[in-house]
Amino acid sequence: MIRFVKVLLAFCVAGLIVGVGTVAGLFWHFSHGLPDHKQLADYQPATVSRLYAADGRLLAEYAKEKRIFVPVAAMPKRLLEAFVAAEDQRFYSHPGVDFIGMARAAITDLANPGKRPEGASGITQQVAKNFLLSNQATLSRKIREAILAFRIEETYSKDHILELYLNEIYLGSGNYGVASAALNYFDRSLGELSLSEMAYLAALPKAPNRYNIVRNEKEAYARRDYVLGRMRDDGYITAAEEQAAKAEKLQYRKRGPTEVVSADFFAEEVRRNLLSAYGDKGLYESGLTVMTSLDPAIQQTADQALRAGLIAYDRRHGWRGAYARIADMGPNWQEEFARIQQRRPLYGPATWQLAVVTKVEPQAAVIGGLPDNGHDNGHDTGEGTVPFAEMRWACKTGPEQTVGACPARPANVVSVGDVIVVEKVEKDANNKPYPANTYGLRQVPNVNGAVIVMEPQTGRILAMSGGWSYGMSQFNRAVQAQRQPGSSFKPFVYLAAMDAGITPSTLVLDAPFEYDPGYGQPIWRPGNYQHEADLGPATVRRGLELSRNLMTVRLAQQIGMKRVVQVARDFGIADNMGAYLPMALGAVDTTLLRMTMAHAMLANGAHEITPSLIDRVQDRDGKTIYRHEPRVCQGCGEVPAGQKLTPPRIVDPRKPFHDPASVYQVVNMMLGVTVRGTAAQLAVLGRPIAGKTGTTNDSKDTWFLGSTPDLTIGVYVGFDEPRTLGRSEQGSATAAPIYERIAKVVYKDKPPVPFRIPPGLRIVRVNHDTGQPTFPGDPQAIDEAFKPGTEPTGDSQQVLDGSAAFSGDPSVAGAGGGGPRPTLTGTGETY
Repeated sequence: MIRFVKVLLAFCVAGLIVGVGTVAGLFWHFSHGLPDHKQLADYQPATVSRLYAADGRLLAEYAKEKRIFVPVAAMPKRLLEAFVAAEDQRFYSHPGVDFIGMARAAITDLANPGKRPEGASGITQQVAKNFLLSNQATLSRKIREAILAFRIEETYSKDHILELYLNEIYLGSGNYGVASAALNYFDRSLGELSLSEMAYLAALPKAPNRYNIVRNEKEAYARRDYVLGRMRDDGYITAAEEQAAKAEKLQYRKRGPTEVVSADFFAEEVRRNLLSAYGDKGLYESGLTVMTSLDPAIQQTADQALRAGLIAYDRRHGWRGAYARIADMGPNWQEEFARIQQRRPLYGPATWQLAVVTKVEPQAAVIGGLPDNGHDNGHDTGEGTVPFAEMRWACKTGPEQTVGACPARPANVVSVGDVIVVEKVEKDANNKPYPANTYGLRQVPNVNGAVIVMEPQTGRILAMSGGWSYGMSQFNRAVQAQRQPGSSFKPFVYLAAMDAGITPSTLVLDAPFEYDPGYGQPIWRPGNYQHEADLGPATVRRGLELSRNLMTVRLAQQIGMKRVVQVARDFGIADNMGAYLPMALGAVDTTLLRMTMAHAMLANGAHEITPSLIDRVQDRDGKTIYRHEPRVCQGCGEVPAGQKLTPPRIVDPRKPFHDPASVYQVVNMMLGVTVRGTAAQLAVLGRPIAGKTGTTNDSKDTWFLGSTPDLTIGVYVGFDEPRTLGRSEQGSATAAPIYERIAKVVYKDKPPVPFRIPPGLRIVRVNHDTGQPTFPGDPQAIDEAFKPGTEPTGDSQQVLDGSAAFSGDPSVAGAGGGGPRPTLTGTGETY
């Protein structure tokens, strides 16, 4: 017996030696080539980059993994306890691997051979796997995971390991880390979470999709309750706290409009700029904080004004037919309607919706398929009516945007089975109330446009609307559409003329004009808009106010197109503009952004600006890595000890890149455009607005650019595939009304601000029509700006007819004034 015991002990010792040796050998074998766990000391996870509007509200988030890093010291203690109780009960006592937990998992797996194996990885092992290894479910990976867990525990504190884990763990719905999950599930910071919400977050790592509170409420509550029970068992909470938390209903909350701003075109352009500056990794992983120049109130106003303007234009050009059609209006028409809604989602104002015409009456159309909360059969079964008064506008649209016959009854517009766009209306055109469930007929415009609102002093873009709907088309017409600016380019021709010595009172002939470009090209015969009657000799001011093509071309020929091209280049309109006479009428491709910038630099006195959507960019540590501010603040920042405090002062170190006197002369003439000229309807705004309309050949593109000293607003309207907007459409009819809608809101309750007059100019009271000195009480008297020595004297003036050219120094001032005049050759008529 003694001998047997000795043999048994020998075998046990030998087995122990072999076992220890085997384990040591495995550890030695799998230790080679392991990642360096010390890299976890400098943990910088991929975090979300966030864009904020100027008022601090969230605009957009960009990330490959939605994560907000939070130090463990800033996390609630109960949150840590919830995760420890749920994921690793003995976390604070084991050396990296929970051997008791592993043994329990092994016994469970043996007892249930057909089921999925129990997981036994503790928090430290999960950190090793998530940061340093792959998700491959193999024995070798588990051994390497255990080795790394031991090393991590030897190197880092338990709190640091928890910090790594809680910021890295995936918690479903694209959320990485507890802070991101708290924000996107409950719209709360970690410190605002209830015990119940903390327990729910701790329940997610096991199976985030399975325990999603929206999709699987029952299982989500069961898992949350399990975590609360574990917290009570481990002594973290009392039984009373457990019961109170279990009784709490989890409220999934989305961030509301008071916290999040909607400006899709603006945000996408910011994203493109950041991607260009910082690259893919910098934008999607570096956790940038980006303060944009977006003013949410102005953006909302711009969006609404653009949509209203496009709708107004679209209605003028008639009804193009139903949105879709259901051929079979049998018992199952609602199923086909649901398929149409899914295949062709409606993009437009939130109040618009699709409906189906179910009956056409003599004075109304009955519609169905409207939302009806009283039914739960899976289909919208609500009904309403569209009175004929709400579809009288639906005249038939014809070719070239012409309009045909207008309807006499509802049957001329719709028929049973038509899917139409409607909007609930409460009052008719005479402000009389409609019956309940009355709707108006609507139509998604096929025309499009864009709006930019910019600060002329800084180039900050306060709003950018790139089209009818970002969901329907991501093409940003404010920055991507290359279009001809038409007459909105003319102020820069007149600026070149002011540089050449011509004055606002100079007379220019408004009469038929021919230009032979030579080289076998046909003779060019431009005309005024819709062949309006010629004015004969008229002042330069009137030529700009009334946007006279013939006068503009004569001016350009008189001073030379090279001057015009240089001005266009200086103001950033076009980089490669040819010095051809038709270019004087805006026959060069550019963008709304460039045109708005150019007009803004007219408004600010020719100080260079760079259009910007971004005010400041900070890295994940809060360090400012970019700031857009051309001006300098003197007296800002820390004041040395003993130095006297002085008020901070904003100083603009920029010098005008163009003659401020010439610029102001043009701006002063542009003020007349919005009082007596092509945009005279804007006079109702009661403030000085330096504006210019623009319409291209065949009315394919229409523009309006308007500036005050505080804001420059650019508006463009046209088809994405250029074609005529209609013979009667021009910038004053399509674009200027959009400007007016915006201006009425943004300038409300703000006093008018005049443009600053640069030193050296002479302001002379002249007659508007003649440009000559006037008499007291003249109803047509205006203030005109002249450079010294060019003021009008009342003498006869020589008329520029475009056939003359400068001889001698073309910079000599005084054409049409009382001082020196450029010498004209050729035939000039005197009046």
